[in-house]
Amino acid sequence: MPLDLNLIRQQFPSLERPAVFFDNPGGTQIARQSVEHINRYLLESNANHEGAFETSQKSDAVLDEAHAAMADFLNAARPEEIVFGNNMTTLTLHLSRTLARTLSAGDEIVVTRLDHDANISPWLLVAEDKGCKVTWIDFDVEDCTLKLDEFQKAMERKPKIVAFGYASNAVGTINPVRKLTKMAKEAGALVYIDAVQYAPHGPIDVQNIGCDFLVCSSYKFFGPHAGALYGRYDLLNELKAYKVRPATNNPPGKFETGTQNHEGIAGVLGALEYFEWLGNQFGGAAAESLRESGFSGRRLALKQAMTAIRSYEYEMSRALLVAIASVPGTRIYGITDSKSLDQRVPTVSFTLEGKHPRAVAEALGKAGFYVWDGNYYALAVTERLGVEASGGMVRVGAAHYNTLEEVARLQETLVKIAK
Repeated sequence: MPLDLNLIRQQFPSLERPAVFFDNPGGTQIARQSVEHINRYLLESNANHEGAFETSQKSDAVLDEAHAAMADFLNAARPEEIVFGNNMTTLTLHLSRTLARTLSAGDEIVVTRLDHDANISPWLLVAEDKGCKVTWIDFDVEDCTLKLDEFQKAMERKPKIVAFGYASNAVGTINPVRKLTKMAKEAGALVYIDAVQYAPHGPIDVQNIGCDFLVCSSYKFFGPHAGALYGRYDLLNELKAYKVRPATNNPPGKFETGTQNHEGIAGVLGALEYFEWLGNQFGGAAAESLRESGFSGRRLALKQAMTAIRSYEYEMSRALLVAIASVPGTRIYGITDSKSLDQRVPTVSFTLEGKHPRAVAEALGKAGFYVWDGNYYALAVTERLGVEASGGMVRVGAAHYNTLEEVARLQETLVKIAK
């Protein structure tokens, strides 16, 4: 059945206020289930790890269940392939230091200009430390899609690490991650995917993709400020972790340095339970095909949820593109063809002629619409598009709790701002 937006919005306490949250690419609102898990953890099981007493044992049980749920969300082979941390950036800087030990001077690392800087700078720092070569993959400035011919040529040089995003946080482009991973693996490279921007918008299957690492942040998918990294177990087991001596030598604990944000991890579990609820309520249309693909239990419910969300958001993408394009003086960056909505998430960035992006964002903010402006840490994107020096772009990003009525009101407000 289609999403019931009234029922869905009731799961988000912050949506009771009159504001319209189109700032989702920078962080979504938190689901009620996530808040409840955080509160329950702090009140009933707040303790450190591996104690011989009740609250510590309860705490460990919550953390174990969160690892298992996150593995289900990403379709990882086992819970031990999930590493929790502060956020995608911190996890990537941490793991890149570990991977640097496997590199030698002259080895090649591939990054793309379509990525958030958190999947660029860590690898630039590794290259600087180890004397590696960095190859940049460009994108087409007309539709902001990655240049696959350049990517293929880069693979011919047998890079050691290839880093790219699942979806662009700046312009919404979804990359063909399975195809890119296949090309990179055939070249003998390790594949590191930033899935932060895609995670709230569609199903992820790391086994189907075939990647070595994939990372996302729960505050982008209706949970608290936390990050989660998938890594193939054999690699996590083999790689040397930068850790203190008393810590375990087994994954995932060897990479979860120090005392973790336990209540935050409990909140991740709550966010995933929200998705499970959504999948059971509204994801029935995809159930049969997903069962035929081998999914069952919680994994099935989570895939049903993300499939239903993806379906609804096609309409949100279409509505946003039409609404913004109708405003005199706007220029949208990225895919605008309605026949190619499967290649983007509902994150739309634009400029308005004669208006600084910050001025547009401020005017929208005063009218109750929360949007972003600037480069959103996708510095390579705004530099390549030639808008960095002029303040970047205005970014409007929908989530599945946003409505078509909100899009219509946004369009009306933008028309007034443009005058």
